[in-house]
Amino acid sequence: MLNPVSSLRVALTEAKSVLLTGPMDPDGDSIGACLALARAAAGFSSASIHVAGVANYRYDWMPDADVLRSDAELSSAYDLVVVMDGDRGRLTPTVTEIFAGAKVTALVDHHGSSSEDGYGVVILNPDSPSTCEMVYQIFCEWGVVLDQAMATQLYTGIIFDTGGFKHENTKAETHRLAAGLLDLGVRPAPIHGKVLHERTSAGLGLLGEVLSAAQFFHQGAVVIGVVTEEASRRLGIRSGDTEGVIDTLLNTAGVEVAVLATESKGAVKLSFRSKTRVNVAAIAKDLAGGGGHVRAAGARFPGSMDELMGRLPGVLGEAVS
Repeated sequence: MLNPVSSLRVALTEAKSVLLTGPMDPDGDSIGACLALARAAAGFSSASIHVAGVANYRYDWMPDADVLRSDAELSSAYDLVVVMDGDRGRLTPTVTEIFAGAKVTALVDHHGSSSEDGYGVVILNPDSPSTCEMVYQIFCEWGVVLDQAMATQLYTGIIFDTGGFKHENTKAETHRLAAGLLDLGVRPAPIHGKVLHERTSAGLGLLGEVLSAAQFFHQGAVVIGVVTEEASRRLGIRSGDTEGVIDTLLNTAGVEVAVLATESKGAVKLSFRSKTRVNVAAIAKDLAGGGGHVRAAGARFPGSMDELMGRLPGVLGEAVS
């Protein structure tokens, strides 16, 4: 019987059409993992390979970013759908429908909250710092020789999910892998700058508003920042402008848990971070069916900001008490 890594290669080889997809609002890890797998698979599979997603300004410079397809540009059906860096509960409605009709489905992910149910092939490793690091290990087992483009794609995902090697999920092997990618021609400074630090002028204005209005609870152990739909419209916020805001909130003296609450299409998108002891993935799941990692998680609250703020401080207070 084949192991899951070998089974994924067989599935990619036998399929005539393949869709690689991350969750809605894909980040550096999901985009990097999808693009790298697409480039590698093209070397041994004759399938038509599409990559779902739209790259915002933080990622539109990446090698092969121009192959990304919006939902409207996808085919109606694929033989194989591979979900990367987030389970099927986080897909867009269009991709969810495509997933349901696929002949074969696969998961490549490192989120401990992801379920194995509903997939034909599962490669799930919650101990991995990033899905891109998992993809590198898959390539090693397949004998894929990395080129500079693949190295850049993988490096982008690794630095995103480790916060530039600052988060506690960073391991010694992560640094060794990064060093090997640099040997292949990756230029780290512009990647770090673009992915982790650069902001649009609108995004800078948003950051200032969120920080100045941030609310502290429970003797300063909890901080909540809010992005209203009115602020997004007024400032002209683009996709990618809220990235990194949550980390600035967390890096406040005395804070153990930070939350960024963003109004979006009749719901509130939540980003959670914790420093040392609170499992925010469990909070995200209990509050709104979300998930993620112990120290970094997300959810979509199906209600108003007022409803959320009526519940959230109390929930977080129990977690930090």
